Amino acid sequence: MSIHQNLLGGPEPTRLPEDEQPYRMLGEESASPTQVAAAFPTFSLAWAMLADDAFDAGRVVESYAYARTGYHRGLDSLRRAGWKGHGPVPWEHRGNRGFLRCLAGLARAAEAIQETEEAERCWTFLKDSSAEAYAELKQ
Repeated sequence: MSIHQNLLGGPEPTRLPEDEQPYRMLGEESASPTQVAAAFPTFSLAWAMLADDAFDAGRVVESYAYARTGYHRGLDSLRRAGWKGHGPVPWEHRGNRGFLRCLAGLARAAEAIQETEEAERCWTFLKDSSAEAYAELKQ
């Protein structure tokens, strides 16, 4: 028996593919998240970074919009990767972190604009997708 076998019978974890070019742009090439989002609009990490920067600067509605964009781009990517609407999206997989950060950013911005039901749904979705991401991002 494999130690990675799912004993609960639920779906296998979904791991988004990793395109090295946007990571390289953010790192070695010192591109801004705006440049990366424009060049790679499906790369949720750039949208998460934009959402975080806007939130930290007090631009909550802008943060909400960035997080929502990255969240929806991430959902599209998850579906293309075989995700069926539920199941684990591991935080430890680098390719998943942008989506999970967007989900947390959307929850945080929704709370800030008093969208309580949406915030609760997003936090629950995050916790159900990755308890590790929830613990890391729900601060």
